[in-house]
Amino acid sequence: MAKVQLRNISKSYESGSNAVKDINFDVEDKEFVVLVGPSGCGKSTILRMIAGLEEITSGELFIDDKKVNDLSPKDRNIAMVFQNYALYPHMTVYENMAFGLKLRKFSKEETRQRVSEAARILELEPYLERKPKALSGGQRQRVAVGRAIVRKPKVFLFDEPLSNLDAKMRVQMRTEISRLHKQLEATMIYVTHDQTEAMTMGNKIVVIKDGVINQIASPLDLYNFPSNKFVAGFIGSPAMNFLKGKIVDENGLRFISDGNSLNLNLVSILDDKLKEYLNKKVYLGIRPEDIYDETNKQQISSNEEITVELEVVEPMGNEIYLYFFIESVQFVARIPARSVPKHGSAKKLFFDLSKLHFFDAGTETAIR
Repeated sequence: MAKVQLRNISKSYESGSNAVKDINFDVEDKEFVVLVGPSGCGKSTILRMIAGLEEITSGELFIDDKKVNDLSPKDRNIAMVFQNYALYPHMTVYENMAFGLKLRKFSKEETRQRVSEAARILELEPYLERKPKALSGGQRQRVAVGRAIVRKPKVFLFDEPLSNLDAKMRVQMRTEISRLHKQLEATMIYVTHDQTEAMTMGNKIVVIKDGVINQIASPLDLYNFPSNKFVAGFIGSPAMNFLKGKIVDENGLRFISDGNSLNLNLVSILDDKLKEYLNKKVYLGIRPEDIYDETNKQQISSNEEITVELEVVEPMGNEIYLYFFIESVQFVARIPARSVPKHGSAKKLFFDLSKLHFFDAGTETAIR
């Protein structure tokens, strides 16, 4: 397999729009890197530039330490799996998987061996004589992956391959692609707008917004130490709650929201960095799973009690989502499903003060 390096990669169009701006990151040999961000952020454009399907406006792209800016897609030794499968409807599964090898003049025997091996790995052996219309969506996607595997490329590229599948099949295929990565020990670059896919599949995640990288980190580091408010709100489900206010010193540091309805004691947070923000505007962030109720508040050593009126209650099986407002800002808490409170009822909730996040209100960068 191979290492991929992007150095100051940018993409602009004749209209003057900049789809991608000064992108820098490395994909190590055998690494699984996920590019994640909202629709239109430029992640698929980056993938297409790596594949050679989009011209690079400026910057350098290396595969195996070889500059490939001017190489055609067929000469880069990569394989790409698309969102829409791109299978030939008149060909069988075997013929679809073998087609690329046939174009490259592989012998029938080697073609048979490679297709058989890929079919075994992907559990497609019973379907080799079927045509795509006789397959489920998940099976078609596995055929598309199999077509990539038989090439034995240096790098696998995946462009939102699961977005056309239903929820159950997405989970199954997510697991299969992760298993495939370990089995093949392959270098993989995967594009998605689904942060759950990113968190569960990637060794390293590149978070992109408006064509700019906001953070590169492991899944847990992104979750625990987001670099800015966008990353904090994008990673995690349900999303992090935010409220604007300021840090004050009233016999110790406190956070007071703009409308004075939330007043949190920060004495337990040993962070000298917050002292630099005395009387300055900040955003407080707290994840739904770091808000507790009476049944499990004993799990946290330092908490602050608030009483809220529940607007919406969503039972999710083993847990419940509680929606409420603080100063016209909707919050959500994620608590165990021991009992289901009623809509409109008052509820005592407890913020885990050790899990609070703070962001500069001007730059929206994390205060650490």
